[in-house]
Order: sequence, then structure tokens, then C-alpha cells
Amino acid sequence: MRVSRVTTQVVTVANFEDLARLMEAPGGPHACWCMAFRDKPREDKTLPAATRKEWRKALLQTRVEAGLQVGILAYDGDVPVGWCSTGPLDGFRRLGGPKVDAPGQVWAISCFFIPRPRRGKGVMRLLVNAAIREARAAGAEELRASPVVPDAPAYRFQGFLPLFKALGFEEISMAGHGRHIVRLPLG
Repeated sequence: MRVSRVTTQVVTVANFEDLARLMEAPGGPHACWCMAFRDKPREDKTLPAATRKEWRKALLQTRVEAGLQVGILAYDGDVPVGWCSTGPLDGFRRLGGPKVDAPGQVWAISCFFIPRPRRGKGVMRLLVNAAIREARAAGAEELRASPVVPDAPAYRFQGFLPLFKALGFEEISMAGHGRHIVRLPLG
């Protein structure tokens, strides 16, 4: 796969099934549905894991049906090959870093999923650039993310610090032991 053939699309009702196909593929984040960092009702931990998974999927789908920005899909032709969870910061619970006075003016990238055979081919860079474009088009003043260093043992789904730095993001703080909070001014 050459990344030059890969395109991106914002997740909408029309392509939600493509997101579902990607999430539910082997290795996909079908257990969390990228809701771990999203603002959501309290989860009933006594329910079976399969029920909680369907609940998270329904929560994300409800947001899409309401017209809220939840993320971007990368496609190779009509095959989804990557996902970036992104949108206004006020749709996420605290991701770490300095407090934001106007969370509606700031967008965040919380996580990615790229199937193993598609990794290392520029899909993540394409998705970050698409998130930058979408945030700018929505009038956001900055875009934040919390990537890790490439050899980090955890949080690898949040992207890698060198990529964000190469795209102009500046490090502003740390969250926990490994997540680097970065920002890109969009003004």
C-alpha cells in the first residue's frame, strides 16, 4: 500500500459501518470503541464484557447520529485502513496537560487504530494531517494530543511523539508516566 492512494473521510452516519468493520476486525479496538477518553455516562462494570462493548459502540454511534465529530477514517479505495479519534476537547474527559479555559475552542486527538499490516506506511501521518484540517475548518484555535515515545510499553494507540513534533506540535507537559501532551496552534 502506498499512502499516496489513501484518502480520509470524517466519520458520518453514511460510513459508520466502515468504522464498525475496522473496529471489529482482528486486533481492532472493539472492546473500548475508543470511548475510554470520551466524556460518557458511568459504566456498569457488573455487566458482561460483550454487553459493555455494545454499549460503547452505541454511545459512539449516537454521537455520530447527532452530527458530532468523533473521528476520521483512512481508506485504501473503499477499504478502511485507519482511524483517528478526534473532535472538540469538550467531548473528552480530561486527557491531561494544562487546563483549557475554552474547551470548545480546542480539539483533541485521543487515539488511533491502524491494522498491523498497514502500519509504518504513513497512515498515521495522513490521519493527523486530516485532523489538523478538520479542526481548522471547525474554527478551533489549537489541536492537542498525548503521544508517547516509540518504545513506550503502554498508550501506543495514542500515537508517537516524533511524528507530532515533525508536524509542528510543541510539547507542553506530561500526563502520567509516559504521555507527552503536545499542542499545535491553528490560528
